[in-house]
Amino acid sequence: MYSPPADPADQQRTHRAFVQAAQTLNTTVVGREVWGWHGRTLSSRVQHPDRGVCWLRLLSAPEDKASGKIWEGNGQAAALFDRHVRKPLLYDSSDTSSDGHAYRAELHQYVAEPAVSPSPVLHTDPDPPVSWWDSLRADLDYVSKAPTDRVAVRQEWVDRSVPRFLGIPGPRITDWTTAHGDLHSANLTNTTPYLLDWEGFGQAPAGYDAAMLLAYSLLVPAFAHHVRGTFPVLETEPGRVAQIIVITELLQSASRGDHPKLAPALRALATKLA
Repeated sequence: MYSPPADPADQQRTHRAFVQAAQTLNTTVVGREVWGWHGRTLSSRVQHPDRGVCWLRLLSAPEDKASGKIWEGNGQAAALFDRHVRKPLLYDSSDTSSDGHAYRAELHQYVAEPAVSPSPVLHTDPDPPVSWWDSLRADLDYVSKAPTDRVAVRQEWVDRSVPRFLGIPGPRITDWTTAHGDLHSANLTNTTPYLLDWEGFGQAPAGYDAAMLLAYSLLVPAFAHHVRGTFPVLETEPGRVAQIIVITELLQSASRGDHPKLAPALRALATKLA
């Protein structure tokens, strides 16, 4: 869970659009508001007359930026993965714009079970059963084989950013697969597990999802050990490349103020991999 936009005007604008979206999609808000990263999304539990309890998510962006990977991600993921992997179904969507901003409202299946962690960075070991790991591995295997022209990681970014943050040449990506793109414990539920938030899925280095889950779990060695055991790709050369790229991404985020306490563990892992 994140905070509302810093500007009260943005908060009020997004809230008005959310109320309108709830009406447009024939729902009644019955839960508390949940803001996304940097106030970019606003979500809540809602009641639909036919589908019962659902999850309504509103994405906001300036009109000239309301397109591309993030904007279209959940809809495209639904077409590829709904009823094939364990993810919330996408029931309906609606697009509107006003005052120079565009809004995409998405009505999703409501998942009652909580996320493994309230934050992407794991701080305590949830100790999930073997069946949880087996389900996750099977779903990511299905995702990895899905055809898509979406790109989650670009070689040009790797060439530019790895030297900047790690002081080593950017590795060449030779093995590509489709990835969820933002796999961490706040995007996994604690029982099934359901995989949440698909807006960033696309082509990425082989092992990218496993590397992301590992990197966000470094403060909990027992869980990180299970990640390595579940995804042996991490012990291969493509997996090493994926880890270097993920570490670079998270160090870049840390330089902008996101999860700075994770940075020492990321650098320690990078030293072992370099």
